Amino acid sequence: MSISQRARRIFSRARFAFCVAILICFTGCVRHEPPADITILNGAEPQSLDPAILSGQADMRVAQGVFEGLTQFDPKTGRAIPGLAERWEISPDGCTYTFHLRSNLVWSTGEPITADDVVYSWIRALNPATASEYAGQLFFLKNAQDFTDGKIKDPTQVGVHAADPLTVRVELNHPTPFFSDICAIPVTSMVPRQTIEKYGDRWLMAKPLPVSGAYDLVYWRLNDKIRLRKNPRYWNAANTQSDLIDILPVGSANAALSLYERGEADIVWDAALIPAGLLDVLLKRPDFHTFICLDTYFFRFNVTRKPFDDPRVRQALALAVDKERIVKKITQGGEQPASHLVPAGTANYTSPEGLGYDPARARKLLAHAGYPGGQGFPRFQYMFNASAGGGSKIHEKIAVELQQMWRDQLGIQMDLRQMEWAAYLNAQSQLDYDLSRSGWVADYNDANTFLGLFTSNDGNNRTGWKNAQYDDLVQRANQEPDLKAREKLFQRAETILVRDEVPIVPVYFYVGINYYDTNRIQGIYPNVLDNHPLQAIRKTGRGSRVEGRELDNANKQ
Repeated sequence: MSISQRARRIFSRARFAFCVAILICFTGCVRHEPPADITILNGAEPQSLDPAILSGQADMRVAQGVFEGLTQFDPKTGRAIPGLAERWEISPDGCTYTFHLRSNLVWSTGEPITADDVVYSWIRALNPATASEYAGQLFFLKNAQDFTDGKIKDPTQVGVHAADPLTVRVELNHPTPFFSDICAIPVTSMVPRQTIEKYGDRWLMAKPLPVSGAYDLVYWRLNDKIRLRKNPRYWNAANTQSDLIDILPVGSANAALSLYERGEADIVWDAALIPAGLLDVLLKRPDFHTFICLDTYFFRFNVTRKPFDDPRVRQALALAVDKERIVKKITQGGEQPASHLVPAGTANYTSPEGLGYDPARARKLLAHAGYPGGQGFPRFQYMFNASAGGGSKIHEKIAVELQQMWRDQLGIQMDLRQMEWAAYLNAQSQLDYDLSRSGWVADYNDANTFLGLFTSNDGNNRTGWKNAQYDDLVQRANQEPDLKAREKLFQRAETILVRDEVPIVPVYFYVGINYYDTNRIQGIYPNVLDNHPLQAIRKTGRGSRVEGRELDNANKQ
């Protein structure tokens, strides 16, 4: 399936998700509602809650509470722990996993969850008709990629089988040490076959919606909130900490802070929801928390468009970016300039250095490419996602800074192309851009979660760049059992990515930032994946933050 076909399917599903949200909102908007135990500000409006379709962090945060996989992420460490599977064995050669499902698994509607549901969910994600950008995460399975590419039509040849109702046997192409982590990401979650086959693309509208996770989806009101209710049939319902959770889409950092200060929100995810002008002051407060996370800010080239099909042009633009200036002048949250893609702290891996800041060399490369002093270089666009304001305007500020750097250092002219989130994702998927603002948060703690993105067959590549040597190095690295040898293969691949071919330019490494009162909110831990399972979060103490402040004022009088 072509990228444009995949993108049209994805965008169609995104539009459908909004329709679902509009329709669902009528089911409860006129009734009096009990207050939520926890209210979370989540950033952008999710585009989908279908685990096979979604790709954004805001979507994943919700979906992981509603649908669960064989494993789940530990809220403290971010590593895989038992989920729907209570245990698993790995064969001596590392290529066969045998997962044993819990005996008490049922959908929220009461039907049993079985090994056949696992097989169905994974095959659905791999089916080219689903157009899952995350299907590549399952290519470690025997024959999975050939099935997605249409070379194999029979899904039973894919390496996932139900040995019996409570046993799933998985056959891998080669040992994959992080496979249990892959089993925790949304694309591998269990989705209800019976509902999907009955309603097709409208399955998320089903009432009641069968879910496999800790929370039922009560409703999704567009531009208002998503309400989740504790699933009493969830296998670990006894340890699900909150009964009702409201998740609000807020793009404005000023609005987010205002809602939080008024006690109308308990938790705010992301540095983008902190007003940039107040960052230095707010980070001194005890309820603003920073932590190390595996997250990189970068921009992509569309290498199918001239002049960006020339690696010299891409290298020139990369070398003319003063990343130190960007983090000191714009982000100001402790971010570190990035010359490579994989963040420091990734397990068993240290990145090679990429291109630094060298405007003189940049000008020479541009001249060698046929554009001395920028002469004859076509005007081009830099695409970034827009939001309501505040901290989210960082993308616009960085775009303006890049525009000035390239004009001053290279003599080339760039226009800014600001787009709403859904349209931005669609344009990126269809390669309808010149340069595009991007970012990636690790799905699991391994270099492959970053470097695997830019293999030729990965749906999240979105650059048009293909390099057989790079693909081979990543594949060999993932087949290599020796960690040192594996690291060297990945380093050679990353050198191609960030020094030689440069389809992307790393700009900086994020610092994880969120804000909540630790005296009132428990169950959130600073792990490197910035992954915080909803079922672990609970509120302690009595009254709201506003009431608490009023009591404090009263005591002072």
